[in-house]
Amino acid sequence: MDLFNYSRRQAIEVNIGATPMGGAHPIRIQSMTNTVTLDTEACVEQAKRIIEAGGEYVRMTTQGVREAENMKNINIGLRSQGYDTPLVADVHFNPNVADVAAQYVEKVRINPGNYVDAARTFKKLEYTDEEYAQEIEKIRARLVPFLNICKENHTAIRIGVNHGSLSDRIMSRYGDTPEGMVESCMEFLRICVAEQFTDVVISIKASNTVVMVKTVRLLANEMEKEGMAFPLHLGVTEAGDGEDGRIKSALGIGALLADGLGDTIRVSLSEAPEAEIPVARKLVNYITEREEHPYIPGRIPEGFNYLSPSRRETVAVKNIGGNNLPIVISERLDESDEINEQFRPDYIYCGQTLPQNRREDIGYIVDANDWEEGNKNVYPAFNYKQMLELHYTKADLKFLFLPYMALNREVIAALKVHPEVVLIAQSNHINRLGEFRGMLFEMMEEGLKNPVIFFQHYQEEEAEDLQIKSAADMGPLIFDGLCDGIFLFNQSSLPHSVIDTTAFGILQAGRIRTSKTEYISCPGCGRTLYDLESTIARIKAATSHLKGLKIGIMGCIVNGPGEMADADYGYVGAGRGKVSLYKKKECIEKNIPEEQAVEKLIELIRSNGDYIEK
Repeated sequence: MDLFNYSRRQAIEVNIGATPMGGAHPIRIQSMTNTVTLDTEACVEQAKRIIEAGGEYVRMTTQGVREAENMKNINIGLRSQGYDTPLVADVHFNPNVADVAAQYVEKVRINPGNYVDAARTFKKLEYTDEEYAQEIEKIRARLVPFLNICKENHTAIRIGVNHGSLSDRIMSRYGDTPEGMVESCMEFLRICVAEQFTDVVISIKASNTVVMVKTVRLLANEMEKEGMAFPLHLGVTEAGDGEDGRIKSALGIGALLADGLGDTIRVSLSEAPEAEIPVARKLVNYITEREEHPYIPGRIPEGFNYLSPSRRETVAVKNIGGNNLPIVISERLDESDEINEQFRPDYIYCGQTLPQNRREDIGYIVDANDWEEGNKNVYPAFNYKQMLELHYTKADLKFLFLPYMALNREVIAALKVHPEVVLIAQSNHINRLGEFRGMLFEMMEEGLKNPVIFFQHYQEEEAEDLQIKSAADMGPLIFDGLCDGIFLFNQSSLPHSVIDTTAFGILQAGRIRTSKTEYISCPGCGRTLYDLESTIARIKAATSHLKGLKIGIMGCIVNGPGEMADADYGYVGAGRGKVSLYKKKECIEKNIPEEQAVEKLIELIRSNGDYIEK
């Protein structure tokens, strides 16, 4: 894989109704209905809204045989109105449902974690090698007849692994790990290959972006080793709504797309399904516009492990680098004193003019020519043409704006004798990721341990566009372990608060700095057992001030306890109008009436000492 120059991984072509995937086809966009699958009219109408928004596949839950059989009526309803968009049946727990659905839809999604394996107990179980092999044979015996039905009906399948629904069998041998998720997928893929069934799409998803990205990287590598090139479906599960859902999705999906991985995506928002499509389209367009870009030279340094990267070793300069959390730099060239205390920048770049009223809890950066020694918490910023001035300026922290192509021998030599210099990496290249990697990797080869902040420049008038683009740009750098900080510079009318919130949101989505409550909330589907959007709003209103707390809000039990495994508290649909509450993976209270559940959740948080009054 070329980590410096963008090109798509070459996947095989998979036939999915009138819209094939992989091969030379563009990256496909999809969503999933949240209507009850037995309600034909509601499903048809929502599917039409998804399609008209630009969705190229529409998935629907089929929790039982009746729902699977009704996919025939939904399909007829859409085709009779002139829509030929492929339909996908989503199956969990019951392989018989998959057999039925395969006769009426263009693709069936099955989950290896619950297709044949028994329901999860979340208990440590032991399997001998012989017992493990027997379980694999059980999977083969049940999967092969399903594949034969798919062959007969020209139906594709998606093997969809979710972090939250790994089987006890996989957990016993691999634990809750990316390696376990990959193996869960490969077990099914190997059977498909042995049966010469190739209309297969793969997805491996997680709400934790770090796990999701690492797992997909591992899977692509494992498939290549075994001579497979099946298309990849990308998504961050339970991403949430609003800016959180957009940033988290763009960060995880964008990081993989940027390296050429991915043939179809879904942005899973806790909003109307059709609202997902424009977000996904913006993300795909932003990444793919760098096709055939000017070549970027670069070399991967010894010691960098793309499949399992660790944080780049740096020397701490004040609160930057070393073991410090990544910082946020923000600009106030207009001399504004607007600050949101929850998202307070660590440093403010002021250009030539230092504000009169400065805060003691914020560092200030001014251009080197305008810097004066003796001003507390004020630091000079140099450009690469000012190396001589950098040598002779006495400051315990200096910033150096530097593009990749200016990292010459003179600069390298200067950095080796000036550990107090923090680089602010710049790029005007359409594939700035390639240049940023090139710079950081060359520094690693030279043994340079200066911290690096990434300067990301935009001209966006819409907050959503800034969120999507900046998260996609920062994602690979965060997951590669290269990020000591972020500096978003947006030339537009967007307020400083939006830019600062976005920067902190990116760091939180990448699991490297927490600044607010994190919500792991599903997008909803036909299995959702309560009013998801209004419930999320109520829970957020009551808990959004609880910095550092993770709260899972799940529509049903399918991914519930598993996907929110690292959440502190969970709110999970247990039955129509009923909710169960969790602390970590432990169910604390079952079948609470929906109208009481939010208050009960707050009581649970308060009883464990984690609730702070507003």
